[in-house]
Amino acid sequence: MRPEDITRLFVERSNAGDAAGVAELYEEDAVIAFPPGQQTVGRTAIRELWASVLANAPKFEPETPLPTLISGDLALTSTPPKDGSGARAQVARRQADGSWLRVLDQPEFVTPKA
Repeated sequence: MRPEDITRLFVERSNAGDAAGVAELYEEDAVIAFPPGQQTVGRTAIRELWASVLANAPKFEPETPLPTLISGDLALTSTPPKDGSGARAQVARRQADGSWLRVLDQPEFVTPKA
């Protein structure tokens, strides 16, 4: 029921190998900037992407989120990766039932090389 919950749920569901559960954290027409250099659009494509990623059984660790910014029904969540590389940011929208779903997800910000 809080935008910050999505990151925790993402880690829990990913570590459980639950690609469908991960996809349920996104709106139907959400966009994720992954794999690197590409965009995956829509909950179905996001589920297929995560099914492929989770087939290799990666383990995700919780990361301490930065303060969430909320304006009306939109929220910006972000976390600095534990390894200190780049950042992660997501935009979530409040749903009619008061829950939150991701609309935009930038899982990796990497400083461009000159």
